[in-house]
Amino acid sequence: MQVALSTLLPRNEEDVPETHSNPPAASPTPTGSVPTPTGSLRTPTGMVRTPIGAIRTATGSLRTATGAIRTLGSNPATAPIMLHPGDAIPTARRVVYIILLGALTALGPFTIDLYLPAFPALEADFETSAAAIQLTLTGTMVGFALGQLVVGPLSDKLGRRVPLLCVTALHVLASTAAAIAPTLELLSAARVFMGIGAAAGGVVAMAIVRDLFGGRRLVVMLSRLALVSGVAPVAAPLVGSGLLTVMPWRGIFVVLAAYGAVMLIASLFLVPETLPKARRRDNGSATVWQRYRSVLSDRIFIGVLIIGGMTFSGLFSYLSSSSFLFQQTYGFDPQQYGVLFAINSLGVVLGVQTASRLAARFGPQWVMAVSTTVLVIAGASIIVTDQLGLGLWGTVVPLFFFITACGFTFPCVQVLALDRHGRAAGTAASLIGAVNFGVAGFISPLAAWISGDAGITATSMASVMAACAVVAVLSLWLVVRPRTVPQLSP
Repeated sequence: MQVALSTLLPRNEEDVPETHSNPPAASPTPTGSVPTPTGSLRTPTGMVRTPIGAIRTATGSLRTATGAIRTLGSNPATAPIMLHPGDAIPTARRVVYIILLGALTALGPFTIDLYLPAFPALEADFETSAAAIQLTLTGTMVGFALGQLVVGPLSDKLGRRVPLLCVTALHVLASTAAAIAPTLELLSAARVFMGIGAAAGGVVAMAIVRDLFGGRRLVVMLSRLALVSGVAPVAAPLVGSGLLTVMPWRGIFVVLAAYGAVMLIASLFLVPETLPKARRRDNGSATVWQRYRSVLSDRIFIGVLIIGGMTFSGLFSYLSSSSFLFQQTYGFDPQQYGVLFAINSLGVVLGVQTASRLAARFGPQWVMAVSTTVLVIAGASIIVTDQLGLGLWGTVVPLFFFITACGFTFPCVQVLALDRHGRAAGTAASLIGAVNFGVAGFISPLAAWISGDAGITATSMASVMAACAVVAVLSLWLVVRPRTVPQLSP
């Protein structure tokens, strides 16, 4: 299976860099030569001469000095030009990639959120406080953030497959250890390693997409991953609640171990290496520090990194506060709470799928100009309606618009960040994930801190959400500056 998949990629990719700052000079046309439709020259003797800088692949295609590929065939004049390796992948195989890479991306959010409904059971079994149980969640998010910072640069240096397989194997071992942990201390340690082990999925998935695709097709592919990234944190607690009806809390970690094992096997047999050796030897990004410096010196990348972190923190503030708000303040039972989660998940789906089309047409920076504004308005609306005493509907309606705006923002952040850094896609993806989860881990408890002993209210939750949205808007207009963002590549 691995060999069959690898044949879908250009065979001579290792010999050709992604771009050439100094393309080879064109050689003079020999006297009497006639240009062919492919750009080759037919000499008077009948020989066909390939232009200097072009490389003929094993399939007979021509890769020019710009990296474009013209597939030869019975009618070379009408053969399509493919600017990126993924353009040669059939639609059916592309669907397989979307499913597999989406499952890898979801491993992180499920590792973090799947056991949230089990907090009361953990508190009772270990005879400890709720704060101590919450520290296991913080440890997981810290491990997840740190793991991405390591895995991303390694995937740029060693290729995509090796870090993915090694770190996912660590996730399986750590999940097994968590399932049998006899003490809270050992469970906390296992959770940190589970976070590190889950880090590779999302980072490598985004990097593989960037290796294969560019321009508007990159927008579409990353929107699929952004859909998973947005829906998985919302859906994971629902799945966890369902699992607790048929198994004890330790069974959740067995399920996570099985999930990781499936991803490990699938990655071993279905994920080809998409980073050519020639690009791993890039002199400009030979070390981890150089890769980080090349990415962090980009003003636009820094801006969208802040926007992504603030948007995810606003979403996570809702996730961490909503169970207290809707079940204790508004009196929801678990089934009603689950329905609310499902409806809000539809908002994320709607936002992501619509954003992919709008970003390809108008540019992702202009989609974010609208979506971040909606984030501010929706967050402020929840505060106003709560202070006016408008009750449940005054909260859930603007909340839906806030979560939908998050769905519009996520894919645009990924596109702007990765489209500019194809040579350090793993490093760029790792920074996105690390900032998203790391910042959210510190910001999301603020709602409880603001509420104090009075309990979480819609105002305290929305205050954190609105503040994050304001920072995102300021980053867009003061750091990114949409009018300075170049258009996407073809």
